[in-house]
Amino acid sequence: MRAPDRLVMGAAAIPEPERAWLAAAERLPIESIWQGGHLLPRHPTGEAITRLALLTAWTERVRVGTAVLLLPLYHPVVVAKQLADLDAWSAGRVSVGVGVGGEFPEEFEAVGVPRGERGARTDEAIGVLRALWRGGPVTHHGRFFHLDDVELVAVTPPGSDPSRRRQGGPPIIVSGRKETAMRRAARLGDGWMPYLVSPNAYARSVRAIEEEARAAGRDLTGFEWMLYAYCSVRPDGDRARNDVAAFLGGAYGDKPGAMLDRIAPSGTPEEVAARLQEYVDAGVRHLVISPAAHDDTLSVITLAAQEVLPRLSVRAREGARS
Repeated sequence: MRAPDRLVMGAAAIPEPERAWLAAAERLPIESIWQGGHLLPRHPTGEAITRLALLTAWTERVRVGTAVLLLPLYHPVVVAKQLADLDAWSAGRVSVGVGVGGEFPEEFEAVGVPRGERGARTDEAIGVLRALWRGGPVTHHGRFFHLDDVELVAVTPPGSDPSRRRQGGPPIIVSGRKETAMRRAARLGDGWMPYLVSPNAYARSVRAIEEEARAAGRDLTGFEWMLYAYCSVRPDGDRARNDVAAFLGGAYGDKPGAMLDRIAPSGTPEEVAARLQEYVDAGVRHLVISPAAHDDTLSVITLAAQEVLPRLSVRAREGARS
């Protein structure tokens, strides 16, 4: 199964959702805006559902999503209700990027979730979300969650038509980099959104997901091939490379510049377009640009949308995705 030949761009609202930033971003040729978060971050940053609520309130046109929601930290009934209500208020613009986390052990300890259970909890929680979003009474008795004849009823915003509510809930986009995440995407997800991967690694993940889906007898029609791309694009390419080194180098183990270049494109619009084209050739159809910069992030998104995206194209894929 091949990806559709339509290429779109999204953006991450870094560092925090802000009305003026979002208004400016909505005027750009982008189709989505994303934010994630932690329960107990080590720096003063937000939580995923709170940030998503701001995105739904402060945007009008674009799709909005979590990138990512650390699903094992939450009870799926609470999350199902929150997301269904936000989807209703946003007229069906919500998407749910999910991941398992684990980099902050204290978060898991604080909510009583063993880190070793986070993958299994995520898989079961996805099933619970979908069951509740389908409507009607739900009974579920799994390893972690037990429900008896419960029903989720989302809000009906004033002036909206209940008959036009999106059925089945928001799409669930699986994030990660490991084979377990790829299997989760193939069997349970509506899309795949890895991060900090090279184009070759992305191509391998596409093959792995397609093979897993075939083994499961699943049709991937409509599946979304996404990438959460840490990136800096500036008129001054050296400034962009310095952005990425300062933003990601320490956070991810002081990776050398050559390694960062393979997983976080940076440079002038021409240079970044050449690097992102490799991801498009590997199968990406929805690029979410996350500014790997500590300042002036809107200009990164602006250059990406106005000067990088027009340089990208979906080309013939002979041998690229067999």
